[in-house]
Amino acid sequence: MRQAGGALVTGRFGCHNVEDLHEAARRRLPRGLFDFLDRGTEDELSVARNRQAFRAVGLLPRVLRDVSKVDPSTRLLGIPAAFPLAIAPTGGAGLAWHEGDLHLARAAAAAGVPFTISSASTMDVEAICAAGGRLWFQLYLWEDRSLSMAVVDRARAAGCEALIVTVDMPVPPNREYNRRSGFASPFRLRPSNVVDILSHPQWFAGVMLRYMREGGMPTQANLPAEFRHKVTRQAARPARFKGDALTWDDVARIRDKWSGSFLLKGILRPDDAGRAVALGADGVIVSNHGGRSLDCAVATLDALPGVVAAIGAQAEVFVDSGIRRGSDIAKAIVLGATGVLVGRAPLYGLAIGGQAGAEHAIDLLKSEFVRVMGLCGAAHVSELNAGLLAPMPS
Repeated sequence: MRQAGGALVTGRFGCHNVEDLHEAARRRLPRGLFDFLDRGTEDELSVARNRQAFRAVGLLPRVLRDVSKVDPSTRLLGIPAAFPLAIAPTGGAGLAWHEGDLHLARAAAAAGVPFTISSASTMDVEAICAAGGRLWFQLYLWEDRSLSMAVVDRARAAGCEALIVTVDMPVPPNREYNRRSGFASPFRLRPSNVVDILSHPQWFAGVMLRYMREGGMPTQANLPAEFRHKVTRQAARPARFKGDALTWDDVARIRDKWSGSFLLKGILRPDDAGRAVALGADGVIVSNHGGRSLDCAVATLDALPGVVAAIGAQAEVFVDSGIRRGSDIAKAIVLGATGVLVGRAPLYGLAIGGQAGAEHAIDLLKSEFVRVMGLCGAAHVSELNAGLLAPMPS
């Protein structure tokens, strides 16, 4: 049950917060798959650093202000959104739930927030766009750049309003746990992970068997047919993501080709943010890939103020990585962000309940965000400003 204004959401699926969703997803998914969706890289220092940065920020609430009607709505890329959140691109949604990308897109549309389609999705961009709502498209560059540009054209024709180019993965990250579990690309069946898969019968029946009945395992859907490969084997003519030769000149050419809103994802430095705006970006996403790329990268919340100071008046600044509570969203806004992108939390919900589970994850974050606004004396998002920031101890 939900109170007026979204102030209270009960524990659907027995989950009262994102950590509950996290634990429920861990129980339902095979360990190798859960690790792929949940974990970082190497020693997972960046994952821990992201969370610690949010915990370290304190707020100084204003009191005796009228918060009988708290309005969490805002504008993201100039268009109204129910609250300052968009769903981040995630490549494993189609294995967490059958046609998971479509379920996430429908959940985002129902919640009134944007959904970002990953170029690594196992569903065609056109099929996901059929969900309606606000759609953004995230681009990794394939080694054959013409394949990437063809997908960009498809995304625009299908109705995606924004293009997000991910720039923080020039070389493959060192995710040792994937190699141990066999959950790499392509996925390798081993005695250990076969036992793991078969010990999760609900997931196996609801995801794997459904794909098998439909003709087999999902593929990288947004590639031409001759380049597609199933997650369990390599294609005869493989196409691979390759960003080690991507430069600012390449990004400028993509910007010239794209007529909608344009963002760069993976910015941590103020000078890089400034350069992004200079070549025509409408915004940047302060991101360290959720701690899944460079393990010694700075926490995104720590990098946010510098980026805001560099470009805040010229472009929109989003932040992701480490967001688990509505209070984390409020802290990001107080520090100058336009909004946040959240990836893991909706995936946890998706894994246990499809669209309904993803909607519950979004509802939990929105409910917490509205409550924090009220407790801080903010009736509107614009009142979440630097005046609420508690001085850091010297």
